[in-house]
Formats: sequence, C-alpha cells, structure tokens
Amino acid sequence: MTRFENQGVAFKGFAIMAFLVVIMAGMKAASPIVVPFVLSAFIAVICNPAINGMTKFKIPRALAVMFMMIVIVLMGLWLASLVGSSINEFSKQLPVYRVQLVDQFAWILEKLKTLNIELSREQILAYFDPGVALSMTTNMLSSVGGVMANLFLIILTVVFMLFESENLPKKLHFALDDPDMRLKQIDKFLHSVNQYMVIKTLVSLGTGLVVGVGLSLIGVDYALLWAVVAFLFNYIPNIGSIIAAIPAVLLAFIQMGPATAGGVGLLYFATNMVMGNVVEPRYMGRGLGLSTLVVFLSLIFWGWLLGSVGMLLSVPLTMIVKIALESSQSGSWLAILLADRVDDLVVETSGKAVLKSDQN
Repeated sequence: MTRFENQGVAFKGFAIMAFLVVIMAGMKAASPIVVPFVLSAFIAVICNPAINGMTKFKIPRALAVMFMMIVIVLMGLWLASLVGSSINEFSKQLPVYRVQLVDQFAWILEKLKTLNIELSREQILAYFDPGVALSMTTNMLSSVGGVMANLFLIILTVVFMLFESENLPKKLHFALDDPDMRLKQIDKFLHSVNQYMVIKTLVSLGTGLVVGVGLSLIGVDYALLWAVVAFLFNYIPNIGSIIAAIPAVLLAFIQMGPATAGGVGLLYFATNMVMGNVVEPRYMGRGLGLSTLVVFLSLIFWGWLLGSVGMLLSVPLTMIVKIALESSQSGSWLAILLADRVDDLVVETSGKAVLKSDQN
C-alpha cells in the first residue's frame, strides 16, 4: 500500500469519526424530538406482529391498529397512575420504614458496640436511607412518563408507522441500486430486529409476571410496581436485573428481615437465570449476544445521548446496530467485536472470521 493510499485510508477514518460526532451532537440537541420517535419506532416494531396476526383472521388492518392503540393508551395511563400512587404511598410510609430499618440493624449495632464501634441512628439512616433506592427507580420511571406526556404525538407516529410497515420492505428494495443483491440482507435485517424485539418483550413480560407473583406471595409492599420495574429493566441484560432487584430486596429487608430479603434476592436470581439462560436463548438463539462490556458501555452511551429512555432501550438499540452491521460486509468486523463469545465466530476457508448468524 502506497503512502497516498495510507493517507486516503486515514482521511476516510477521520471523516467517518467526524460524521458520527456530528450525528451524535445533532441527536443530543434534538433529543426532545428524537426520544419520542425512537420510542414510537420500538412500540411499532413490537405491535406489528400482533397486527399482522389479526389481519390473518380477516380483521381489517385499520381496526387492528385502532385496537392496539387503545391498549397502548390504557397501559400508559395505568403505568402513570401506578407510579404516582406508589410514590405518594411510599412518602407516607417512609417514616415507618425508617424506624423498621433501625430495628433491623439493632442486633448489628449491639455487635459493633462490643468492638467499641459506636453508630447512631442518624448515621444508619444516612448510609441506608430507604427513600434513596425507591427514588432512583421512580425517577427513571417518571422520566419515561415524562416522555409519555407527548402521548398524542407518539400514538400518531406509531399509527403511521404501522400503516407504512406493510410497504416499507418493498420501498427499500426498489430504492437500492442493486435490489437483487441487497434483497436478502434487508429481509434478514428487518426479520432479525422484529424477532429480537418481540421475543425480548415476551421474556420481559414473563420476568415481570414471575417477580410480581413471587413478591405478592412473600408479602413485599408495592409488588406490582416492582413487577413493572423488572419488566422494563429486563431489556438491559445482567446489569438491569441487579438494578431492578435492589429496591425490592431493601424493602423486604426493612419489612421482614434479612432472611426474607435473601429469599427475594434468590427469587430475582432464579427468575433471571431461567429467563436469561434457558428461555431466551431457546427462542432467540445465541448469535445475537452482546459482550458484557458492550452492554455496560451501551447503557452509559445511550443514557447520555437519550436520557432514561435511552438507558432502558440501550441494548435493543445496540442490537439493531449490531444486526445492521452483520448485514453489511463492510461493517461485519465491528459486529464481531460486539459479539458475546469467540464461539460465535466461524473461520471460513479464506481465513476470514465471520459470525455464525451471517452463514444462516
């Protein structure tokens, strides 16, 4: 490779990085518009299979879309009322929880006194304030609810997306210079994104249901709220389950002691182990996996770029980028870097490493 070719490659790399910086700066500045649009796109992707299923039973598409929109509006209103009522009830119960927390630490304080370590009640509440754990969770849910304040705009966008989804693949095929070559890649990309979102949503629903029923049987307060939190945070693998478990485990410790808190922690651990390592790979396959480092970095990046909604949708957004890279020959190297394990790679006869999902 000559000196001029090296300079061309370096210039192309710098140009691509500058292009990405400009795009990210624009998205950051336009986040009040971008966030509702992104949320609308994910709602449309999740609802589209259900609408297609209803149309197979001779239900008009317009009627199916209207039915799904009614369901979404009712769910949004229910979520807003649930978060609001939970915050109000928790604020009333906070003094009681603080007293219970000190009582639970009484035996620890007695042990520390024998070691000449003196801790006051105020210090205990400063280090283990039960209001902090719930406030972090409710703040994120409130941020999502703040986006839902644009509910009318989101609903309209989802409706138009759902009506357009029927013709979008055909338009993409005709818009390309070489439709025959790109036809398979586009179909694979759209199918993979749709499959990932639907399966992930169903698994998250199952996770929230199991957690909600389990916490109700144990007797932990606000079990329905923790079920919703488990559903939303299940979109973030590994890290999300830990974040979702913290307030519920702390509240169980305050209410019923360390043994019950351990049982709640075991409930979360077992649920996420079964759902994340048995159910989800069974239907989704392991070719769509992301490394733990990529999951953590995507949480930080999308959270910075799009706020709380970006944090909740960080992994789905990264998965869409990864699927798009897998469908592109020029971007397959980056998809390999995002992969979970080296086992997901296959070395072709030419010596080039590719993802197993690319060979399917």
